[in-house]
Amino acid sequence: MKNELPKRPSWDTYFMQIAELVAQRSTCLRRKVGAIIVRDKRILCTGYNGAPRGLAHCSEVGCLREKLHIPSGERQEICRGLHAEQNAIIQAALYGISIKDSILYCTHQPCITCSKMIINAGIRKVIFKGDYPDYLARDILKEAGIELIKYGEKNA
Repeated sequence: MKNELPKRPSWDTYFMQIAELVAQRSTCLRRKVGAIIVRDKRILCTGYNGAPRGLAHCSEVGCLREKLHIPSGERQEICRGLHAEQNAIIQAALYGISIKDSILYCTHQPCITCSKMIINAGIRKVIFKGDYPDYLARDILKEAGIELIKYGEKNA
């Protein structure tokens, strides 16, 4: 009788599941997002959405965007939190980790602000799971030659 090992997850599944675990640290009241940046099958840094270091989280003080009835994908500047992608990129910068030619796995499609940061950080591919209502972000990533793949499509 042959002992069969459980099927190992693909690298994309492995990294996306880790991004989903990272998202559980989010303190956002609207959407829990996690991101990880990977190169050569190694995690370089992680990030989740929440307030800047040392400041009260939305889970403690409430959400101004909710109070003002601002729809998702609009007026992002009216938020005390940083996005998961921003936090991952900032963590890399803070600790001197180059993320050039890396892959970003994210639980949701990046917004336009995060997309511009992704481009300038030298990230070459983004694999995301959930949709986000920001078509300009998709367009700008495409124009920059960055692969944007929805998890579960195109072998992701």
